[in-house]
Amino acid sequence: MSTQRNVLGTELIPCSMDPLTGFYRTGCCEQHGDDPGFHVVCCRVTAEFLEFSKAAGNDLSTPMPQHGFAGLQPGDQWCVCAARWAEALEADAACPVVLESTHVSALEFVTLADLQRHATATN
Repeated sequence: MSTQRNVLGTELIPCSMDPLTGFYRTGCCEQHGDDPGFHVVCCRVTAEFLEFSKAAGNDLSTPMPQHGFAGLQPGDQWCVCAARWAEALEADAACPVVLESTHVSALEFVTLADLQRHATATN
C-alpha cells in the first residue's frame, strides 16, 4: 500500500486519536478514493467553526452516542470535509489547520496558501 501524503508532500501524520477521527476512524485524514465527503482537512475546531458547520447542516458539537460520537469541543482536532472548510473560509469562519495531518487531496478544494494562512502547530 502506498504512503498517504500531506499537503506539504511528506508522509501524512495522525490528526487525532482522542477523539478518534477520520472517515476510516484511524486517527488520520486519509483518502483511499471511497470517501465521497473528502474528510481530509485536519482542523483544530473553534466555537465559530462548530456554529458555522451546524448552521450549514452538519452538527459536530452535539453528542450522538448511538453512533459512538461524543460531540466536539473547541480545541478538538478533527478531519473535516475539504468542501466545508472551503465554505467556512469563504464565510470567514475557517478554523486552524494542521498541515502535516491534512491530506494532499484537500488541494482539489483549496489552495496551499489558504491552508498555510490558517496553519497551526501539531499537538
